[in-house]
Amino acid sequence: MAGVKKLRLFDPNPDALSALDNSGIDVILGVLHENLQGIANDIAIATQWVNDHVVPHTSTTRFTAISAGNEILPDGADSPYILPAMTNLRSALDAANLQSIPVSTTIHNVVLGASFPPSAGVFSDKAKAFMEPIARFLKGSNAPLLVNAYPYYGYAGDPKAVRLDYAIFTANGTVVTDGSLEYQNMFDAILDAFYSALEKVDASDLDLIVTETGWPSAGNPGIATIDNARTHNNNVVAHVLGGSGTPKRPGKKFETYLFGLFNENQKPEGTERNFGLFYPDMTEVYPMKFTD
Repeated sequence: MAGVKKLRLFDPNPDALSALDNSGIDVILGVLHENLQGIANDIAIATQWVNDHVVPHTSTTRFTAISAGNEILPDGADSPYILPAMTNLRSALDAANLQSIPVSTTIHNVVLGASFPPSAGVFSDKAKAFMEPIARFLKGSNAPLLVNAYPYYGYAGDPKAVRLDYAIFTANGTVVTDGSLEYQNMFDAILDAFYSALEKVDASDLDLIVTETGWPSAGNPGIATIDNARTHNNNVVAHVLGGSGTPKRPGKKFETYLFGLFNENQKPEGTERNFGLFYPDMTEVYPMKFTD
């Protein structure tokens, strides 16, 4: 109804997967953190996961990626399982003749030791040992790296130092100059910081998919407002569909996902309840345009 053509599911919810059958909506499918250890340690469990959640839907749904976890901390309890889980999922998909579905994982800026200016982007010492082998795997399997990129948190964390117009795509000119590169919005700067970090681990040719960006409409007075959320989210859609790319990757059209489809009324009070484009009753929080 809303014109959404691509969707990300954090877990293989069977009702959601069934609803998506024959919808024409492409899906990035996530593996829950609690399943990573089993999948990493046993190819039979990986095979069962693929046979249960992917194979039954491949004739009715196009899966654009499988994400082994979301925002795993480099020194977190699940981090040792990410690459082995990705490897076993790759093998299980290949055995099911589903070579076209890439396997990746989803990271966020906690893996960066520095991100400003964008050319200084580098993985932290802890993250480098975690990210280098993952980058090699992605290069070897021709898979993208999935990244979550939130100008909201950059602005909300330091609203005196970060300009709102830079965060929500309304700046009229260059805000940040980084050598010969000029940045008019923080979204591009975040992506280019990831590219700078990848360059330093010999993975500059990896594609990035932005698996989350967004802005809450309530829960942080004066910053998380309906007006700011509507402006940011509509502008990020227009920006990525326009295909201008980033200063480091001009002309590249970044596949980008907005978090999230619905406000989550079962989460604790605050911004986390209010990132949705729709209320739980399916009425819109504010008007959104998903097409160019």
